[in-house]
Amino acid sequence: MRSRDKARLADNGRRNRLPHTVARALAGLFLLTPGGFAGTFAVPAGDLSSWPAILASAGHALSTDATADIYVAPLNAPASADWRAKVRNGAAVVLEGSSPLAASFGFTPGSTSVPTIHIVDEHNSSLPVVWSKAIDLPRYEVPASAHVFAKERWTGAPVEAGYKLGEGAVFWVATDPGANGYERFPYLMQALADLGFGPSFRASRLWAFFDYSYRTRADPDYLAERWRAAGIGALHAASWHFYDADPARDEYLRQLIEACHRHGILVYAWIELPHVSEQFWKAHPEWREKTALLQDAQLDWRKLMNLQNPDCAAAVRAGLRSMMERFDWDGANLAELYFESLEGAANPARFTPMNDGVRAGFRTQSGWDPLELWRQRTDAASLNQFLAYRAGLARRMQEDWLGFAETLRSFRPDLDIVLTHVDDRFDTGMRDAIGADAARVLPLLGTHSFSFLIEDPATVWNLGPQRYREIAKRYAALTPHADKLAIDINIVDRYQDVYPTKQQTGTELFELVHMAASAFSRVALYFENSIPKPDMPLLAAASAVVNSYAVVNYANDKRRIRIDSATDVEVAWTAGGALVDGKPWPLVTKDAVRLPAGAHVVDAAPKCDFISVYDLNATLRSASVYGDRVQFRYSSDSRAIARFDRRPSAMEVDGEAFPASCVKSDGIDSAGCPVLLPRGDHDVTVR
Repeated sequence: MRSRDKARLADNGRRNRLPHTVARALAGLFLLTPGGFAGTFAVPAGDLSSWPAILASAGHALSTDATADIYVAPLNAPASADWRAKVRNGAAVVLEGSSPLAASFGFTPGSTSVPTIHIVDEHNSSLPVVWSKAIDLPRYEVPASAHVFAKERWTGAPVEAGYKLGEGAVFWVATDPGANGYERFPYLMQALADLGFGPSFRASRLWAFFDYSYRTRADPDYLAERWRAAGIGALHAASWHFYDADPARDEYLRQLIEACHRHGILVYAWIELPHVSEQFWKAHPEWREKTALLQDAQLDWRKLMNLQNPDCAAAVRAGLRSMMERFDWDGANLAELYFESLEGAANPARFTPMNDGVRAGFRTQSGWDPLELWRQRTDAASLNQFLAYRAGLARRMQEDWLGFAETLRSFRPDLDIVLTHVDDRFDTGMRDAIGADAARVLPLLGTHSFSFLIEDPATVWNLGPQRYREIAKRYAALTPHADKLAIDINIVDRYQDVYPTKQQTGTELFELVHMAASAFSRVALYFENSIPKPDMPLLAAASAVVNSYAVVNYANDKRRIRIDSATDVEVAWTAGGALVDGKPWPLVTKDAVRLPAGAHVVDAAPKCDFISVYDLNATLRSASVYGDRVQFRYSSDSRAIARFDRRPSAMEVDGEAFPASCVKSDGIDSAGCPVLLPRGDHDVTVR
């Protein structure tokens, strides 16, 4: 559960700085090479290194031909004029340690060695990067023209460096990156981007959690533009700050929602019941939840209310309904709707629920008071009896509040609903600890319209990206509605001994996001302000799931892209207009073309004057152009947002006239004309 960790989070993002190309990328969608696009990589035959996982995690696809953009050189590779020619003609070569080839590019080992365990990377120089064990590395000489990205902490010996050569680049690391690719050098992909080899494809479907208390002074438009550039499609805003009406806070949230809609981002009410709000807690001491010590359940930042009390539940419903009416929400997220705490019955000071109603209900069923578990009934059978009762309470509570959320569609018909539930299949102790039992809840997907967002428990944050495939497999076995499953990644300091960084960043974060996006239809990040700034420009690339990608260059600088993607994808494109599968295409911007899932061929075409859809926050199904008419089909569980390069003169949805009303701009026109579209599957025609 997040409640134990939220109070300890450090605002690392404000201290981080962005170098070179990475910083400039926030203003656009892609990191482009000076002479083209870096979309493919090649590794030596039989390669068993972690480089394929590293490169695939952030917008590059494996290539088996001789035209890759990035080549990982074999270990101990001999010097060769062919390698230098590849680089001068526009490729990047990745070198590891010492070899004749590395020496030919100017990276030579000295006669002394440096015990290396703590390095400093310029992309995040204040972040401790500590390896699990020291390695004696030669002190290398690097070319004078090389940019040193990372050094040994105490001696300043270079461990990661690169330089541009001709149209390409040389990138070197002093030793291998580790078995998983992130054990030693967190910011490999940022360094390659700085050398001009950023990603060629990205997606824009991430969710991110947002807490107003960390952003009270930040400009909403600045934040929204930055989030969208990072591939964030929906913001889940901490709604407990806005449960009670307050003119200043309410105005901030209205401005935030408007800014998000302008930039193509949806906004969900993140609801953390049984916590309601600070004011509700103060006003209703009679409804406070109790721990097993019969104390008020004020646990970390959450102050828990007794939702089993009918009067309390009715008051909370009325307050939530009012809040949902006051703001233009796109969705509601019922998050962590169970009990405390991760220590379970081992810590009675944190164990809930022990209010009078729960105790009386259990006593009627069993004949004894659950408080006896910490007195005379210390046997395992008695504890298991109450834990099963408690899990049943949690399930009924979840169904009741899902039903309530669905009633909100009476005035917000396009509202999406999410239930965030901690994983109890990978960590099977969660049911006994907090009452979370996914097997009891998942059948509700057959009778209620919602998404099931699985949250990593803190107990497994030290495990690697591969866990997401296993989590997806275990949950898919429990429901026929696997398309409604989503995963939540907690980007926070971990309490376990983890290396090289306490918090997920760089390659580790990209591998987590990429593996999660490959296994689930939706990936959420907790939370937007904990994402290190150097990672923001590459998150969207990490969330893209591309099966294959190839570029063919023709005479007169014409180019063709062949791509096969499991999901929607945005492909770097600066050739003006585009033909997709031989037909004019309307989803083209100055630096990207948006494609639906599947295999497609993109060719250059003259820029046409029909209206352009340069951003769509929905699943794109198809698109076409007929004269001055642009058509596209989309699917969305919430409202969709289409951003046009101009205001449509006419618009239809499913053949019926639809108002082409641009989201309120307050004089801000950089977002073009964003239009809110209805939830579901729809055909849109614009002129």
